[in-house]
Amino acid sequence: TVRSVAYSPDGQRIVTGSLDCTAKLWEAATGQELLTLKGHTKTVPSAAFSPDGQRIVTCSMDQTVKLWQAAGDREPVRFRGHSQAVHSVAFSPKGQRLVTGSWDQTAKVWEVAGSREMLAFNGHKLGILSVAFSPDGQRLVTGGWDQTAKVWEAATGRELLALRGHEASVWSVAFSPDGQRIVTGSYDQTAKVWEGTTGRLLLTLKGHRARIWSVAFSPDG
Repeated sequence: TVRSVAYSPDGQRIVTGSLDCTAKLWEAATGQELLTLKGHTKTVPSAAFSPDGQRIVTCSMDQTVKLWQAAGDREPVRFRGHSQAVHSVAFSPKGQRLVTGSWDQTAKVWEVAGSREMLAFNGHKLGILSVAFSPDGQRLVTGGWDQTAKVWEAATGRELLALRGHEASVWSVAFSPDGQRIVTGSYDQTAKVWEGTTGRLLLTLKGHRARIWSVAFSPDG
């Protein structure tokens, strides 16, 4: 079972994370497998390219995060600090930081260059399932088992907003390209669109008959 899919910034490659404990790199135009990233010992629920497309980050239920060269020619750098499964990972817009979300109820921001934990974000009452940076890198959004999404100041860890309204866990979160809106997807079978600065609910998207696992904005917002 494939748990995560992401395009490279140039659209030429795809990275996938799977229940088989690996991530794989594919040629988007042909579907040819280019590389298998082995090293995790449990499911890889999230994988992402760096903004320059040169690196790939993966997280795993084995409580670790690994940073790989997309060329596959070096051993990965490991990030450790979470005490439970790491369910989501994302690069900052400039690629200098990572954010991770874990079942240990925390999100963490890491310095890529030094593999160093910079901040821990505490506030969710249950595990965190999804994380994302705002396009300007100044905010984070997290979604969790506690049926909420939260917006944070990325530089300080200060909670800015709590987005409440879902009736089940929030499995996916994303900012719009201009950073003005946030979309959340939930096990309650709905997606919701929120105003990113005030937390005001703008839309509830109903129609699915089962859980929503993933949400995203179109490039033009």
